[in-house]
Amino acid sequence: MASADEKNYDDINVTPMVDLYLVLLLIFIIMTTASVQGVKVNLPSASKAAAPKLDAPKTQAITIEPDGKVRLNTLPVTLAELESKLAQIKAAMPAVPVVVRGDRQSQYQGIMDVLDVLGRVGINQIGLATQPAPNSN
Repeated sequence: MASADEKNYDDINVTPMVDLYLVLLLIFIIMTTASVQGVKVNLPSASKAAAPKLDAPKTQAITIEPDGKVRLNTLPVTLAELESKLAQIKAAMPAVPVVVRGDRQSQYQGIMDVLDVLGRVGINQIGLATQPAPNSN
């Protein structure tokens, strides 16, 4: 005779396994979304062949200083000069990428003015430079 402790188990309880998989999936989703920083932009791709030599630098950097002064690469410019220089660069290189760097203390209006100039010129590959947040350890 078989006692009550010697029962045969015909099925396996998978609930703890499913819970574990869901927790691992949740951790994976949180970690992948937390590692993404900045603004998504359409970055240029490089080929393995040598790139042709261009007169202007590939990526143009526009810096807005705390006092509102605007610089194209390292040269100080007004908004009108910025628009004409960017139009010349875009004519020579239609897919020119631009990085906008604004100081933390800059007025938001100065950054919007630069973005407005970029829109009028027709530049659509724009990156906003940011700094990673400090660790809170």
